[in-house]
Amino acid sequence: MPSSNAPGPALPAALLCDMDGTLVDTERQWLATVAGLLRAHGAPDGPDALAPFAGAPVATAAELLADGYGIGRGTAATAALLDRDFTARVAAGVTVQPGALRLLDRARALGIPAALVTASERHVADLVLRTLGADRFATSVTSGDTPLGKPHPDPYLAAAARLGVAPADCLAVEDTPTGAAAALAAGCRLLAVPTVPGIAPGPRTAVLASLEDVDLLDLPFAPAA
Repeated sequence: MPSSNAPGPALPAALLCDMDGTLVDTERQWLATVAGLLRAHGAPDGPDALAPFAGAPVATAAELLADGYGIGRGTAATAALLDRDFTARVAAGVTVQPGALRLLDRARALGIPAALVTASERHVADLVLRTLGADRFATSVTSGDTPLGKPHPDPYLAAAARLGVAPADCLAVEDTPTGAAAALAAGCRLLAVPTVPGIAPGPRTAVLASLEDVDLLDLPFAPAA
């Protein structure tokens, strides 16, 4: 990450935040949506079965259901069903994750722009932004805004480009292996606050228990060489 002109800690050029599970507690709602469809077709709906769906876009989830369980021969219809159920759950209300608003407001106070980078559809993101406050974000990238979604790097590359910064200078915040893979493939550094297993610490990855533990003035990365 680049250092500021004045002496002091290195700061990210931008904060690129996942939404579901990271900023708001909607990952459980999403997995409950998938689990309901699996149960309706007599398929396993335990943690192992749900793991591949964590952080996945609706279209990808529909393909996984078709390929892995033979559910929904028409993936478009399955995707529409998933989207309708998940949207209804989100519209009923979401809970902001502890520390999320504090992190976003701290970034703004430090002059660090924030982008929302989510695998959810635009209409779902707009619902959540009513709770988070759209003014806290300089831009947002949602499902369909890029040719490929997570775990491909495209959403994070698009967010960095919109903000006019290099991906390597950005800090991504994610909660699932799917999102983590996208952020790392884009070249970002990653702060992970996992809601499902599968994210390991690494040279560009720090794993914390909660957003309440994030201090932008003291990020848990070794100084750049």
